[in-house]
Amino acid sequence: MIQQPHKVSTFLGCIGTDKFGGILKKKAEEAHVDAHYYEQSEEPTGTCAACITGDNRSLVANLAAANCYKKEKHLDLEENWKLVEKAKVFYIAGFFLTVSPESILKVAKHASEHNKVFSLNLSAPFVSQFFKEPMMKVMPYVDILFGNETEAAAFAREQGFETEDIEEIAKKTQSLPKVNKKRQRIVVFTQGKDGTVVTSGNEVTISPVLDIDQSEIVDTNGAGDAFVGGFLSQLVYDRPLEECIRAGHYSANVIIRRAGCTFPEKPDFH
Repeated sequence: MIQQPHKVSTFLGCIGTDKFGGILKKKAEEAHVDAHYYEQSEEPTGTCAACITGDNRSLVANLAAANCYKKEKHLDLEENWKLVEKAKVFYIAGFFLTVSPESILKVAKHASEHNKVFSLNLSAPFVSQFFKEPMMKVMPYVDILFGNETEAAAFAREQGFETEDIEEIAKKTQSLPKVNKKRQRIVVFTQGKDGTVVTSGNEVTISPVLDIDQSEIVDTNGAGDAFVGGFLSQLVYDRPLEECIRAGHYSANVIIRRAGCTFPEKPDFH
């Protein structure tokens, strides 16, 4: 989405020393992402099988190496921590709470202390259910929380919000305790073809998604991630929240028209 300059985005994660690890490195390079992997040989690179039925999908993940990330072996290394210090916006998938919550907290505290943006994705209902403790340790540092409607509902149940209204859930989530008082938390809940729920200030708004004919939806894999990518591409330029949402909707709309997590060479976003 940003195009130039290249490598504005740095990615940290864990892979195995194998063919799939090589593919990940190559793909990151092609997308101009500055990837710094912790490479280990105990577990192979994580893989995922996707079964697409109409516009629905079923996934079976073998996390493998993704479960092996070690803070002291990677994040704490001086050259990697310098990358953290250089960054001004952080995004972490909730899935990572199951792997290295201590890594997340280290980055979250750094972001809060230096008034940088720290964002987290709820990622899946099971994260809110079974990893509630690490999630709630990180939540006070979260400036922007992303999730979809089913993840929001699961989070609300676990928090005892006693409501199924997504706008109410967003408001209650926004008002959870927060460390950095200079930034009010923003909550963004996508709802597929229904509008995206956003808290801004003390208001909750619903932004409509781009129209798409059902027959044009090829594969919904990566739609949520694409949304976040588009959103962050405008956020790093300090553009208004409406623009961030519009870019998120555009990116997701592009991804769902293509098989796999693929995208055209250049965006057509104005």
